[in-house]
Amino acid sequence: MFNNDRDAMRQLYCDSWKKFTTQQLLSELEQQIVSVIKLHPEYHQMIENPEVSVQADFLPEQGESNPFLHMGMHLGLHEQITTNRPAGIAELYQALVVKYGEHNAEHKMMECLGEAIWTAQRNQTVPDEGAYLDCLHKI
Repeated sequence: MFNNDRDAMRQLYCDSWKKFTTQQLLSELEQQIVSVIKLHPEYHQMIENPEVSVQADFLPEQGESNPFLHMGMHLGLHEQITTNRPAGIAELYQALVVKYGEHNAEHKMMECLGEAIWTAQRNQTVPDEGAYLDCLHKI
């Protein structure tokens, strides 16, 4: 799934949702994608129209957020929590879930993840796991 073909990745979200809604067998990855889509009913109509959504540009300058990026960050965060990488993130997640609930905790954590990714891209470096964890501790 993780490659540089934006449209193919977006199509995977749409195809996974269609398979789910038509009660077809889903791969493990498709199940993960569907679990995130279920949490975001505000995206369902868009996901059900791949002919428009797959190639859409979501421009922050126009106040648009990218739903595929948002859902992808949920999936990335799930992977981090499952593998406990960076070390300690699974424990931090559990503490935040107790405090904020699962979905809200993820959204708060995604702010730190987004900042870590943005900083790494700006500096043309790998993400700073220490700074990322520091941000998470401040939530």
